[in-house]
Amino acid sequence: MKRKNLLLMFLSIFVAAVIAGVFVYDPVWQSISKFRPWSLGLDLAGGSYLVYDIDTSKIEGSDQGSVIKGLRDVIERRVNLFGVSEPRVYTEEAGEKNRLVVELAGIKDVNQAIKEIGETPFLDFREAVEEGTSSIRFVGTELNGRYVKGAQISFDQLGKPEVSLEFNGEGADLFEEITARNVGKPLAIFLDNELLSDPIVQEKISGGKAQITGKFTIEEVRTMVERFNAGALPAPITLVNQQTISPDFGQDSMEKAIFAGALGTLAVIIFMLLFYRSFGIYASIALVFYVVFSLAIFKIVPVTMTLAGIAGFILTIGMAVDANILVFERTKEELARGLSKTAAIEEGFRRAWTSIRDSNVSTMITAAVLYYFTSSFVRGFALTLFLGVVISMFSAITVTRTLLRVFVKNAPQKSS
Repeated sequence: MKRKNLLLMFLSIFVAAVIAGVFVYDPVWQSISKFRPWSLGLDLAGGSYLVYDIDTSKIEGSDQGSVIKGLRDVIERRVNLFGVSEPRVYTEEAGEKNRLVVELAGIKDVNQAIKEIGETPFLDFREAVEEGTSSIRFVGTELNGRYVKGAQISFDQLGKPEVSLEFNGEGADLFEEITARNVGKPLAIFLDNELLSDPIVQEKISGGKAQITGKFTIEEVRTMVERFNAGALPAPITLVNQQTISPDFGQDSMEKAIFAGALGTLAVIIFMLLFYRSFGIYASIALVFYVVFSLAIFKIVPVTMTLAGIAGFILTIGMAVDANILVFERTKEELARGLSKTAAIEEGFRRAWTSIRDSNVSTMITAAVLYYFTSSFVRGFALTLFLGVVISMFSAITVTRTLLRVFVKNAPQKSS
């Protein structure tokens, strides 16, 4: 590349790093706007960690997966009303039991949250009543979730997805009466007082079976089925574990984590300067760029930062210079063969690339496995590790290489 283009690339990276650094520094953005605050986990922000057992004993095996997913979705929507920072709701298996885990960072009224989360989702059907000339309101009927046997995905003759509902004997009679007096009108279906669907009744429906049709995607239909089943098929949840972390403890943990990260970065920089001297300066600059780029991406995504996640990030700080070490050692070998500095650097990057690629890809695979097959805190570690490795490849290959190409001359080599 021409030197002018290299200088332009370096300036672009430098400006991007400065912008990323300003963006990462939270007090600046707090004074300007609340554009993107840091997302902190329980162990840093304080809050409550709730574990519930899901009772699926009254649900047939084929319906359990749909009910559990729908239940998680309903509980997540309830939790979002509490106004806490980045709540997390997920399910996991514990032996033969299914569990629901709720993480509420920064929650103020834990008891109220527990009360609302523990209520079984309520599904009900409501008729439309005209108000004036242009508005309608929905009024409740006797038909609710306890009369619904379940919902499932089906397809019409054209292969379009639709929702199939089935009622029990008593529910079938109620549904027939309601549809008979609402032909041509919408019949609304609510879950926890939130509208799920308001299909138009085409005719009186007998037999206890009905279809909800429309221009739905398969994902939209699947979500509707899961929510229907969450309200129709009873799956009570029981609180079995509650852990509360005070905000003061979280603040102390965050300060220690920041100190550990700064100390780790400084230690790596000192190591590179001592062992690689002039090359170590460029590696250290690239490492600082790596840190600010990583933190900016963590904030943009956003990644919920926990102590485990910070540990994963600190680990990648050390790993970020691994690629530089491989390149520098290869470069020293080429210098010993008599190549010029610039030629030796280019050859060092070329020869080291396959080792850098393979080692980083293997780490990314490990992080992906940890993320998809483990629980909450390990997943935080895996996510920051994966993102950190991806960013470190850019830092080591692009940033360090650009710095060396711009600033290293073909002067006689005295030491490395």
